[in-house]
Amino acid sequence: MVDQQGRNVILIVEDEESYQDALNVGLSVEGFVVVGATNIAEARALLVSAKPDLVLLDVMLPDGSGIDYCRELHDTTHIPVIMVTARTSEVDVVLGLEIGAADYVTKPYRLRELVARIRAVLRRPLVLNEGEIVDFGELKMNFVRRTVTRQNKEIELSRKEFDLLALFATHLGQVVTREVCLDTLWWGLELSDTRTLDTHVKRLRQKIEDDPANPRHLITIRGVGFRLDA
Repeated sequence: MVDQQGRNVILIVEDEESYQDALNVGLSVEGFVVVGATNIAEARALLVSAKPDLVLLDVMLPDGSGIDYCRELHDTTHIPVIMVTARTSEVDVVLGLEIGAADYVTKPYRLRELVARIRAVLRRPLVLNEGEIVDFGELKMNFVRRTVTRQNKEIELSRKEFDLLALFATHLGQVVTREVCLDTLWWGLELSDTRTLDTHVKRLRQKIEDDPANPRHLITIRGVGFRLDA
């Protein structure tokens, strides 16, 4: 919950005192309000009292698994989670992202990089209220169930395809720049390398458009970005 001065509240769930202290000082200097928990039980209490905008969550905690708590947060709240851990294996990274983490950083990390990732996640569109559906033409998008239907038939989308379409849908009728797309969904990807973004847009068109070569909904604004029209 943004405080009276417009600052975002960050909940750090970390049992190593050195990391807690460093993050408290560093993130406070960057303009965030910081609250800290050393275990999951404390985190659950602060979730209610502090109403954080984002959770920095360690994987290894004294009273349970950060992966399990991330899944709990994903299932019960709309608060984004960045996993912060010493683990570096691809399996851990994929698992964290698959169960709902917005991003994943490994120790040791640079404060500047972490702050950039936090701000990128906080800029992402908020999940809509439960049950709310966005309509654009014959397409319907349910943000909570993470489903897209066309003429009452569900369209199968990958996780990233859904997230990209959600970004466009929350700015329906507005231009979303390439910079915003990359910063929101592919943090760290250079603007000069937009092949990944273009590939996902192409796949979306193949799934939601009658004629992908002449799209009616997902429009390219040359040199700027994309616009989703109803």
